[in-house]
Amino acid sequence: MANGISSNLGAVRERIAHAAGALGRSPESVTLIAVTKTKPAAAIAEAHRAGQLDFGENYAQEAAAKIEVLGELPLRWHFIGRIQSNKTALIARHFDWVHTVDRLKVARRLAGHRAAGPPLNVLVQVNVDDDPAKGGVAPDEAGDLTAALRGLDGLRLRGLMAVLERAGDAQSSYRRVRALFDGLADRGGSDWDVLSMGMSGDLEAAIAAGATHVRVGTAIFGPR
Repeated sequence: MANGISSNLGAVRERIAHAAGALGRSPESVTLIAVTKTKPAAAIAEAHRAGQLDFGENYAQEAAAKIEVLGELPLRWHFIGRIQSNKTALIARHFDWVHTVDRLKVARRLAGHRAAGPPLNVLVQVNVDDDPAKGGVAPDEAGDLTAALRGLDGLRLRGLMAVLERAGDAQSSYRRVRALFDGLADRGGSDWDVLSMGMSGDLEAAIAAGATHVRVGTAIFGPR
């Protein structure tokens, strides 16, 4: 498994470099988030030894246990799952980033639990394909939520996140997310600089549309 993780990371980084280079972008302009839900702490440690720093988790309790075990490593943790109100304290305590804010109530709870320490980086999740199986606000509601989040102490609003419908047209959907991101720049403020979109199967399309962060699990760690 160890050699597989290292070589898989290398292959994903090559894909990112190629996709970015085709647009005249630096590979460093795209942050790779290794998605480790259901994966053991040992796999995360091996990925770190291969140079990986950013990791994404979907389940707060599972993640908290791994974060504590790996606490001595200089890792950045991204929460990328649906947020349950009763898990906001756990998320605010353990994570550096939250990609999936889609309700003001949840944002206020996160902010309240982050009163001390550095602000929590947050993204507004947008359901660009109107997929009932996915979280996120409708595109026409994203502006109001964006404006509301800017006023919350303890949070640092950074941009948008999207998860696409599996059967959708990735290129078209990612372009619509990018257009929304650009249109909300004034409401987003001076820290509005992150587009989190793209996974193992479509990261090239996401980067072509302007993704700054891609979330890759299967291509690195294999299927769950």
